[in-house]
Amino acid sequence: MPRHLHPGAWWLWAVGLGVAATRTTNPVLLLLVTGVAGYVVAARRGDAPWSRAYTAFLKLGLLVLVIRMLIQVVFGAPLPGHVLFTLPSVPAPRWLAGIRLGGPVTAEAVVAQVYDGLQLGVLLACIGAANALASPFRLLRAMPGALYEAGVAVTVALSFAPQALVSAQAVREARRLRGRTVRGPAGLKGVVVPVLEGALARSVALAASMDARGYGRKTGGTHRGTAAAMFGGLLATSVGTYGLLDSTAPAVLGFPAMALGTLLLSGALVLGSRRGGRSRYRPDVWRWPEWTVAAAGLVAPVVLVLAGSLNGDPLHPSTNPLAWPTVPPLAVAGILAALVPAFAAPRPPVTTPRAALRTVAA
Repeated sequence: MPRHLHPGAWWLWAVGLGVAATRTTNPVLLLLVTGVAGYVVAARRGDAPWSRAYTAFLKLGLLVLVIRMLIQVVFGAPLPGHVLFTLPSVPAPRWLAGIRLGGPVTAEAVVAQVYDGLQLGVLLACIGAANALASPFRLLRAMPGALYEAGVAVTVALSFAPQALVSAQAVREARRLRGRTVRGPAGLKGVVVPVLEGALARSVALAASMDARGYGRKTGGTHRGTAAAMFGGLLATSVGTYGLLDSTAPAVLGFPAMALGTLLLSGALVLGSRRGGRSRYRPDVWRWPEWTVAAAGLVAPVVLVLAGSLNGDPLHPSTNPLAWPTVPPLAVAGILAALVPAFAAPRPPVTTPRAALRTVAA
């Protein structure tokens, strides 16, 4: 039966893909991650306004890639190699050593920036996939009691991007009805300011309504212990994440720190939930599709970590000297495992009349 999947499962799946993207600069694998995320979004997104977030974040990632390339061409440090073209150069003062303006542009420097920019763009695409599949309001409703104090700030942060998409659609439709352009620089200029203002106003209004209903009020005498455990868990998890992402870090900073952080966070969540007397109307359930989706997202980073420990060269193609990227089969299999939610996750229910008519016609 169609139902909404738990938003936490979608975020775990998207975070797993994002962590997998940080483990490699291979363009083939990064494009494969983008394709997997796009296919799952196309197969399981709903008809909510924020379901188009993936396209918006994908365009943002392409913009980041172009900006990084332009910065490298104009200001980047010169790297030896094959010169593609030479720009007029301006001598920089001595206190700006290492920074140039113009000069020769080598293929090695451009390719290195393409790899790094593509990695950042894929991370943005993974975040866009989570925003397109998971409702931010249902995610906040499922937050445990230990996170009440951060609820208002998280509300503004998570709901800003979906509300910006809703405002953009409304502003574009209003300008189109008035006969004004919605494309090009002129259309962008008339849309940006109302969109940002409307999205921020809605997010702040939602946070104010939560605060007026007592969301985040401190109750009981366990607040200090919960806060200390939460802070220690977040610190240990951050150190563990750094240890897992950096292959040169000591082994104690990897899985041991991550396990300690997970244990502290779990204890803080259990301890903090006991002091919250909040009731939920139709709470989101966590069943086998949620476990399947979360596990499919976590398989990719685990497999890439394993592939890197066996042979890390294919995950990071050489840029000096230039070499064609090779595709490791183990890493490809781990990324393709993230396609499981496109078939295992239930379809979201149709909520808008227009979408229902399209479904019936199909």
